[in-house]
Amino acid sequence: MTKADLVAKIAEGAGITKIQAEKAVAAFTGAVETALKAGDKVTLIGFGTFSAVARKARTGRNPQTGKEIKIPAKTNGKFSPGSGLKDLGVKKTAKPAATKVAPAKGKKI
Repeated sequence: MTKADLVAKIAEGAGITKIQAEKAVAAFTGAVETALKAGDKVTLIGFGTFSAVARKARTGRNPQTGKEIKIPAKTNGKFSPGSGLKDLGVKKTAKPAATKVAPAKGKKI
């Protein structure tokens, strides 16, 4: 689902225009971003929690050259799903069983 799809669903569900829904989405994302930058958590009971996670500086490797590189410390946003999202009841479809194909006559495998 894209942002445009989300805006359309919100507009339809709330009975408002798409412009109003887009402003609401922008206000929500802006408020969450501001709260995370301030070090706060945003919790929506039953939906989930947005939080900021600090990562320490570390030494990594360039996969192409194998040379060690320094990776600086940074803070990332994190979303932890709430009880309403932990079990959505989505069933994964099983992969079809692999069938063995008989070799063509005269061909060795």
